[in-house]
Amino acid sequence: MFKGLDTINYGGREVLPLIEGGKGVAATNGMSSGAWAAAGGIGTVSAVNADSYDADGRIVPQIYHGKRRVDRHEELIQYAIDGAVEQVRRAFEIASGRGAININVLWEMGGAQDVLHGVLEKTKGLVAGVTCGAGMPYKLSEIAASYQVHYLPIISSARAFRALWKRAYSKAAEWLGAVVYEDPWKAGGHNGLSNAEDPLKPEDPYPRVKELRDVMRAEGISDDVPIVMAGGVWYLRDWDHWINNPELGQITFQYGTRPLLTQESPIPQAWKDRLTTLEEGDILLHKFSPTGFYSSAVRNDFLKNLEARSERQIAFSLEAAGDHQYQLDVGVKGKNFWVTRGDLLRAREWDALGFAMALKTPDNTLVFVTPEEAALIRKDQADCMGCLSQCQFSSWKDKDNHTTGRLADPRSFCIQKTLQDIVHGGPMDHNLMFAGHNAFNFKTDPFYSNGFVPTVKQLVDRIATGD
Repeated sequence: MFKGLDTINYGGREVLPLIEGGKGVAATNGMSSGAWAAAGGIGTVSAVNADSYDADGRIVPQIYHGKRRVDRHEELIQYAIDGAVEQVRRAFEIASGRGAININVLWEMGGAQDVLHGVLEKTKGLVAGVTCGAGMPYKLSEIAASYQVHYLPIISSARAFRALWKRAYSKAAEWLGAVVYEDPWKAGGHNGLSNAEDPLKPEDPYPRVKELRDVMRAEGISDDVPIVMAGGVWYLRDWDHWINNPELGQITFQYGTRPLLTQESPIPQAWKDRLTTLEEGDILLHKFSPTGFYSSAVRNDFLKNLEARSERQIAFSLEAAGDHQYQLDVGVKGKNFWVTRGDLLRAREWDALGFAMALKTPDNTLVFVTPEEAALIRKDQADCMGCLSQCQFSSWKDKDNHTTGRLADPRSFCIQKTLQDIVHGGPMDHNLMFAGHNAFNFKTDPFYSNGFVPTVKQLVDRIATGD
C-alpha cells in the first residue's frame, strides 16, 4: 500500500514534493510549468533559449544576423533572457500563488552566467529557485544568493556535490534549496556519467543517494533540505520505501518525461504521438552530443545516422608507419593519408556506396559521409552561434579567444539547430528527441489508455496516488 505524500516547505510555502523537470530548448514553458505549480508542485521553466513572442503573440524565430560568431552569441544570450523572462511571467500568472516556480539552466550552455543574471534581475519575486546541471556550476550559489533565490544543483554522485560544497556552496548554505540527484543511466537529456562508470551497467540509485545524504550530513546540512530523485521515476509506488526513510532524509521526486504528454506541454503533437509508440530499449544512451556529455534520446533515424557515421570511421597516419602502409585513394583529394590494408578496402566500399567524402576528426580518424552530408556539416559548423560554453562540433568557446583549439568534430551535430527544429514542428525522425529511459511506460500505463492525454493537474493528481 502506497503510504502517500506529505507536503514540504519550500521557499516559505507548502508544496507537494513533486517537481517538473526543466527540459532544454522550449520543451518546458510558462504554460506547462505554471500548471504544475497551480497543481501544488514546483514547476520549472526552462531558461535555455525559451520562446519569446511578438506583439501579436506569435513566437519570435531565433534567427541570427551577426556575421561574426561572437556577435551571434550575443544575440543568442538576448534571445535566452527575453524568452525566459516571458515564460516565467506567464508561469507565475498561471500558478496564481500556488506551488512554486523554478527556472532551469545548463551550466555548460553559452553565456550561462549572463543569462542567469539577466533573467533573475527581471523576475524578482517570481522565481523561487534555480536548478542547474551539465557541468560543475561553482558560481551558481553566489549568483542565486545575490538575488535571494534558492539554488538546486543537479549532480550524479556524492563526490560531485562534495566538491561543489567545499569550494563554493558552503559560503551560501542558507540558499541551498535542494540537491537534485539525476540518475545518469535513466534520465533523459544530458547525463552525468563519469569516466569511472560503465554506461552499460546501471547502478542502483539507493546506495548512491544514501551516500549523498551521508555527505550532506557530514557537512552539517539538515535532513530537511531535500534530495530530489530525478531520472527513472514513473510510479511512486515503486519508491515507497524511499518516502519517510530516516536513512535518506527528505526526498522529493522530479518528473521530466511524463509531463511531455500533457495537454499543456508545448511539444508538437507528432512528438506526443511518438511517445506512445516507444518500446523498452528505444531510448539510446549515447555520446554524440557536442557537449561531450552522455545523453539519452529516442533512437530514431537521426541517432541511427550518427551511429552509422561513426562506424564508417578509420584511423590514419600522415606518413607510412607500422601497419599504415597503404595510401588512401578515396574520399581525400590531393592529400596523403596512410591506412591499413583492411581500412583501405573498407573505405573503397563506402566510396562505392556514395560516402565519397572523408572528414577529419580530432582523434586522427576519418569518417566517410556523402557529399551532401559533408556540405550540411560544414554549413552547420559555419552557422554556429555559440550555444555551448565549449562545443566539440564547431570548436567554439565562449571566453578568451573563443576557440577550443581542437579540430571541429564531424561525428557530432549542431544541438541548438536540432532542438529548436523539433520543438517547433520539425520532423521527428530527423532531429534529436530527448526522453528518459522509462518512456516506454506511455504505451503500457493504463492511465494513457485509448489515447488519453491528461492535463497537468490530472497528471499530478495521478502521480500523487502512487500511479
